[in-house]
Amino acid sequence: MRTRLIKTDGLIQQVLEAGHKADAPLVLLIHGFPELGVSWLAQVQALSQAGYHVAAPDMRGYGGTEKPQQASDYSILNLVGDMVDLVRALGKLNCVVVGHDWGAPVAWHCALLRPDLFTAVAGLSVPFQPRRSNGPPTPAMAAISKRAGLGDLYISRFQARDAHLALQADPATTLRKLFWAYDGATPADKRSTGFMPEGVDLLETVDDAATLPPWMSEDHFEDYVSAFAAGGFDGPLNWYRALDLNWSLTAFVQGQKILPPALFVVGADDPVRHYAGSAEAGLKDWVPNLTRTVVVPGAGHWIQQERADEVNALLLEFLTSLPLSRRERA
Repeated sequence: MRTRLIKTDGLIQQVLEAGHKADAPLVLLIHGFPELGVSWLAQVQALSQAGYHVAAPDMRGYGGTEKPQQASDYSILNLVGDMVDLVRALGKLNCVVVGHDWGAPVAWHCALLRPDLFTAVAGLSVPFQPRRSNGPPTPAMAAISKRAGLGDLYISRFQARDAHLALQADPATTLRKLFWAYDGATPADKRSTGFMPEGVDLLETVDDAATLPPWMSEDHFEDYVSAFAAGGFDGPLNWYRALDLNWSLTAFVQGQKILPPALFVVGADDPVRHYAGSAEAGLKDWVPNLTRTVVVPGAGHWIQQERADEVNALLLEFLTSLPLSRRERA
């Protein structure tokens, strides 16, 4: 296992990598918010030991990877393009792509836009959400929240140009609260719903007594604290600020389905299901070659770290089920 910087067409990316043999099939692991390539440590180890070349980049705006300044630099086309460039820089013709949290929409769109390159896809925690035809998403989110009397969804709050400042005022507290509030081991009445009353910010909705989840060691936590103390939260929040831009850029795939073989895994107690779970029911309609949906009992949002052994087994089962020709072409 090694960490190195890779210069691609438009970005210098920091990548955690193992199993880097020339003939090993490539598996690309894409993290979400607020995570890093090291969020996949258990998967990098297990998949590389099984004979795969595994790469887990710090994504655009995160950790050791470059952090463009403008929200428009974080469109879904930029994010997919980064992964296309990375596969080529790693010397491969194709790969299997796996994404968690925000990384899942990136992975789904990799398979949607470039099925020739991303020949199979696994999404963790967040199902594919097809482009809606009747307008951009953030006004719709705000209207739905208001009608339901739920307050503001954190995604709506993240649209503010200064929203990152509250998060980076004390990175350790921010990260501890976010990991705890979305973890399956946290009592149900203490987990975040993602919604907050007017005048109350996201961190204020999380108990000040929040502790590290049982799977998070102090050393591992320090990896996150150091990275976000140095790089801040502006880049990561730009992913959210580009949501309406994504809608405007993707009219050309309206109605298009994801055709490569796919796997979806979600924790039964993942709070994200409060606002993204409706897409689970119709996932097979948009991903016709979905081989399996797995709901892990008792698991929360950080599923590849909360249930590393189970996720590793599911990924290996999925990988070995793929036609041999797909794996040999890498």
